[in-house]
Amino acid sequence: MAREGDEPRNHWQNVYRTRNADSVSWYRPHLEVSLELLTWAGLSVTSRLIDVGGGASTLIDDLLVRGLRDVSVLDVSEEALALAQRRLGERANAVKWYAGDVLEIALLPGAFDFWHDRAVLHFLTRPADATRYAQTAAHAVAAGGYAVIAGFAPDGPQRCSGLPVARRSPQDIATLFAPAFVLVQTRAEQHRTPAGIEQSFAYALLQRV
Repeated sequence: MAREGDEPRNHWQNVYRTRNADSVSWYRPHLEVSLELLTWAGLSVTSRLIDVGGGASTLIDDLLVRGLRDVSVLDVSEEALALAQRRLGERANAVKWYAGDVLEIALLPGAFDFWHDRAVLHFLTRPADATRYAQTAAHAVAAGGYAVIAGFAPDGPQRCSGLPVARRSPQDIATLFAPAFVLVQTRAEQHRTPAGIEQSFAYALLQRV
């Protein structure tokens, strides 16, 4: 995925301008596997969580229902964030919204207890970008905190939304994030897209050391 100028932003702005949020291939009414891993890791109402690439995802809805008071969403597309804000209505005021590229935005050190990403990292096909992403997460997650990272598994699709992806196993993800994080849990998911296509996802739950 080229990262020159506004190319990533323009791509995702166009996706959310031309598609309904519940028709894109990665849509799920609830991110069950993510919620399971977050719960296993001790997510609580006082946890500080950022959903990277959260956009119009429904994860934030479920976190607010659980009573979390410090949740943030980061996405390169303002259109995606606006969709989520309209869906949430007044509840959107309880969320911190960040429009920007995860590789460029400045996050405070140790600002979060939980970092969640379902299908952002797998668009980073250049090793330098993937390494920078892992360094950003290490900078932003407090010691003892967790990262839930999900993307296409080795037997998953080679492209998503017209873009090439890097398919990784949980162990591949753990290697990328080492030594700042250690792998503590893995999950596999067969995601069915709104069009009925099966996609293989791999999840890694990593702990910040």
